[in-house]
Amino acid sequence: MTLPKGMVQAIYNDTGIRQYQGNPLIEALPPILDRRQLKDGLSGQITFRPTDVYLDGQTRIHVISQLLDNFFQPLSRHIELESKLSVMLRQGYVGRNLATGELNAHIQNGYERVMQGDLAVFRFEHVESTAKSLAFIGCSGSGKTSSLNRILATYPQLIYHEAYNFTQIVFLKIDCPHDGSLKSLCHNFFREIDAVLATNYVRRYVEKRHSVETLIAVMAHIANTHAIGLLVIDEIQHLSVKNSGGAERMLNFFVTLVNEISVPVVMVGTPKARSVFELDLRSARRGAGFGSILWEPLSKPSGEQEVSRTEWGAFTGRLWKYQWLTKASPEVTDEIRYTWYELSQGIMDVVIKLFVLSQIRAVVTGIERITPALMRKVYQDELKPIHPMIDALRSGDMTKIARYSDLTIPDVDRKILELSHLLRSSQERIDTVVKYGGNEQAVRLHNMLVDMGYVSELLEPLINRAFEDHPGLVMKDLMPLILSWYQSAEIEKPASSTPKLKAMKKADWHTLDSEDLRFLFSQSANEETFQESLGCNGLLFDAQDWVNSFG
Repeated sequence: MTLPKGMVQAIYNDTGIRQYQGNPLIEALPPILDRRQLKDGLSGQITFRPTDVYLDGQTRIHVISQLLDNFFQPLSRHIELESKLSVMLRQGYVGRNLATGELNAHIQNGYERVMQGDLAVFRFEHVESTAKSLAFIGCSGSGKTSSLNRILATYPQLIYHEAYNFTQIVFLKIDCPHDGSLKSLCHNFFREIDAVLATNYVRRYVEKRHSVETLIAVMAHIANTHAIGLLVIDEIQHLSVKNSGGAERMLNFFVTLVNEISVPVVMVGTPKARSVFELDLRSARRGAGFGSILWEPLSKPSGEQEVSRTEWGAFTGRLWKYQWLTKASPEVTDEIRYTWYELSQGIMDVVIKLFVLSQIRAVVTGIERITPALMRKVYQDELKPIHPMIDALRSGDMTKIARYSDLTIPDVDRKILELSHLLRSSQERIDTVVKYGGNEQAVRLHNMLVDMGYVSELLEPLINRAFEDHPGLVMKDLMPLILSWYQSAEIEKPASSTPKLKAMKKADWHTLDSEDLRFLFSQSANEETFQESLGCNGLLFDAQDWVNSFG
């Protein structure tokens, strides 16, 4: 039997846990992963070849950009999140056993609620829900959504149980609507079901004017009809108390999702969703919760800690290895780590994007290494929209942090394209102008011939010869002359001349080696910081130490 894309055939494995035995919905899930397997499964796959460092600038920009989507370093917080989701998913199926008829009882009760329009009625004796809810809170850019997606990707979304002719939806992820209403949230549920199963629930329910209560009853019925294992509601901060009929109604909605639908629910949002989370977490009626996870930015290492042994050190240390720069330092220094933290405040999305943009800036400017000064320049030029958020995090004021918690990270893809275009256009212009010693007519002639398809190493000597031998000819006369030479290929190579050495301009000092005093000066804001840089690199003579050595 050929299964649709995204669906797998159920293969049952003994979990070794008595509570889960004999439940096809649980035994068809992938085995519970240990810590090492989980780290391997979550880690991003980066293609890194040392020889890529010597590719041209344009190509390297594309290679560097893969970090934006593919870099992922599992930390202890990811292990904790996966563990909670694993337990919630399996525990939620305990009361919905496909083999014993418990799931059918839920389905029949759901059908009765839809028919009666009352969430309190049931046909069979009410089965206690084993589902739990989880509040997952973190500021924008902390990696909530990407981490959830990676963890959920370790499970198949659809499992077909041939023996029962039943399709199981392991997880369903929906986003809160921007209008903030509960009704629109219910509509998003039906749209996602249709997208996964190619059903027509939107036409049957969304296009009709049902109340929120009726829609919840239908959601409960559909959720059990397809045995949804985990319902993830992302961007919960978009929910509006005003548009949803009040805080109490919102609370009742989430309590009903868990207790009546019997499906585990993960509510994901930023600190702006405090009104929703606090009601849910403090409610004595809730009772079915699995607590909350608060993701704060990575902690700044204290002075007593060895930076490399902290989570911040582990994260930045692994990311630092992915550099495609000809003068990259093999190890990240504490000075760069502290600058990196100061500019990102430990928000992982900012950490990665600042690193990628700094690498690309290093390629474009020719500095070919990442320095604290370069990072600060990139932060000032490319990341201005997040400055208020970073300032709020530095202040430690929770009111300010909540105010800016939804601030989006700038469009890095657009920034990369701009830098890429700058590199390409400036390099092409410089190369062509240099070839012809600033002769604008020669440059124009070269570009015209290239556009006509004459791309060859013959062009430069031919054009230079034409202007030397026939300085009085205009463009229309030079063109056929050069073409005739080109086609016959009868040209003598110009005598090679030894180029004269020129003193390097101060503006180009940033391209020198890291140990060069001129490079260190180019990275210093003033004489005082230059001296500090010399001291950090062991280049200052300490006269007092020399005197003390003589006792």
